[in-house]
Amino acid sequence: MEQENIQTSATAKLPILKQGEYEMWRLRIEQHFQIQDYALWDVIENGNSFKPVGQTVKGSSTPHIPGPVTADEKIQKNNDVKARSMLLMALPNEHLMTFKQYKDAKSLFDAITTRFGGNDATRKTQKTLPERQRCQESF
Repeated sequence: MEQENIQTSATAKLPILKQGEYEMWRLRIEQHFQIQDYALWDVIENGNSFKPVGQTVKGSSTPHIPGPVTADEKIQKNNDVKARSMLLMALPNEHLMTFKQYKDAKSLFDAITTRFGGNDATRKTQKTLPERQRCQESF
């Protein structure tokens, strides 16, 4: 029983993204989503295939009325909402307002990758920055 509680609390804790540690965070967050529910990571990588399709109704003040939603569409939408929420919870507080504008998990993750992942030159600079600072301090 105690072991079960430890596992539950361990899997519920999301790794928080820290400046300069994007690659490690990405690896951990991917594993976290896959443990929780692989469909959540699939939504982040491939996007949500749920796109509400409207029906045109003549004589209506609303030209497009959403069509009936299938059980699969509900599941897809639920997975996207859950994945987006979990990604937001894994961000430091100072970045929440910046990233809350993204309405689906894939675009949110892409924005996080762009902001924190950078390109090869940015990553190289981030790795050598502490070393350069130490050299400057010694002079």
